[in-house]
Amino acid sequence: MLSQEDLKQIALKGITEEQINTQLEQFKTGFPFLKLEAAAAIGHGIMAPDETERTEYVKKWNDYKAQGKRVVKFVPASGAASRMFKDIFAFLDADYTVPTTDFEKYYFNNLEHFAFYDALSIQCQKNEGKSIKELIDEGKYKAVAENMLEEKGLNYGQLPKGMLLFHNYNEGPRTPMEEHLVEGALYAASNGEAHVHFTVSHEHMPLFKQKVADKTENYAKKYGIKYDITFSEQKPSTDTVAVNTDNTPFRTADGKLLFRPGGHGALIENLNEIEADVIFIKNIDNVVPDSMKADTVEYKQVIAGILVTLQEKAFEYLRLLDTGSYSHEKLEEIIRFVQHDLCCRKSDIKHLEDAELVIYLRNKLNRPMRVCGVVKNVGEPGGGPFLTYNQDGTVSLQILESSQIDKSNKEYMEMFTKGTHFNPVDLVCAVKDYKGQPFSLPEYVDKSTGFISSKSKNGKELKALELPGLWNGAMSNWNTIFVEVPLSTFNPVKTVNDLLREEHQ
Repeated sequence: MLSQEDLKQIALKGITEEQINTQLEQFKTGFPFLKLEAAAAIGHGIMAPDETERTEYVKKWNDYKAQGKRVVKFVPASGAASRMFKDIFAFLDADYTVPTTDFEKYYFNNLEHFAFYDALSIQCQKNEGKSIKELIDEGKYKAVAENMLEEKGLNYGQLPKGMLLFHNYNEGPRTPMEEHLVEGALYAASNGEAHVHFTVSHEHMPLFKQKVADKTENYAKKYGIKYDITFSEQKPSTDTVAVNTDNTPFRTADGKLLFRPGGHGALIENLNEIEADVIFIKNIDNVVPDSMKADTVEYKQVIAGILVTLQEKAFEYLRLLDTGSYSHEKLEEIIRFVQHDLCCRKSDIKHLEDAELVIYLRNKLNRPMRVCGVVKNVGEPGGGPFLTYNQDGTVSLQILESSQIDKSNKEYMEMFTKGTHFNPVDLVCAVKDYKGQPFSLPEYVDKSTGFISSKSKNGKELKALELPGLWNGAMSNWNTIFVEVPLSTFNPVKTVNDLLREEHQ
């Protein structure tokens, strides 16, 4: 099925023939749905620390940082902003010339409240010889939209989200990239340095690097720290082959195989290359102005404090198991920690001999750990926290996406739709073992949790393969802890009009 030309093409990407054959087989067989026990809830897989506990965890985090630990803030930032503007693109394509839908009216009626208004005004003046107000008075709404989206103007239709002007300040507007630099200084800096890593798409890398170089010095002075900013791209070796609807390889007009990015799950490779003790992960568009940051900063420190507290306990138990001198009572204590604190249960644990029990406990304790902030479910799209069955028969906490759930199972769908919390992508990760060695993160991916989606290329239908998502399947075999964080810490920008919400003004 694969020609010599195909083999050359895949070798250039760093992909093996075996990987391609595995992917082609996955299209035919599909991926199994996950077996669920329950949606996680407060008291049943989700912690909700009170004020006293939060204060203790914040102190624990700051004590940990004072030990000279290396902390990195990891920001997936390769997404283009085009989806943010799909309604405005639709307006440009429409056969009418004045705002007609509620979305269009709200956008144009509130233009002056966007942080990019002044920059857009300059582009309109330059390209049209008129201000935004003059253009609108003349009914030239589409000219304003063109200057926002197209290359002749701000080019927001093609830029990455991290480069758009989101928030207004007296000293000038800020991009999400800058807001992440500020956050890095406020909760992730240690030893007087903030390490921030952005994953950026290849075509936007020069622009991103230039913008970071232009802005970093200001924030370093403001917060009295040094910044260490690094970048990476999603690796071509994580791309997946596309197929036709009959599962044969999809070919481009020149006969080549079509590859597509494997989704954010591919970033586990980038994460694996970060040198750090602790890594924060948060999406590029979930940022707020300084006036709204207090909750974010507090709860980032809380979840980090919970992480290092639990990690310390796990390390203590692993060292004890290494000595070989422990009582049966001590093993019972470790079981309680694994079951209660790490929410990982094994139904037949009572039938294990002590020697088997020690192997089981070591295996469950010695793995990467993450604490995930979860927010109350208010109907936003996204995955949720669940107790699910693992391939070894244990039950543990996982973040699930809807694609992993069997829609024909009424009980599961009820769990998903009635879940009390969902995943805002608010993670803090411990990626070294108790001997100080980094875990090899790709070894903890559950490869059976990918999914297949329908796409098209030049009007022709195709099927695409998504790798296990970064915070669901790619971290399936980590120890996971869920903590309720306030809704005020979750303010994503999915459409341009989201920037008009009071949290972004």
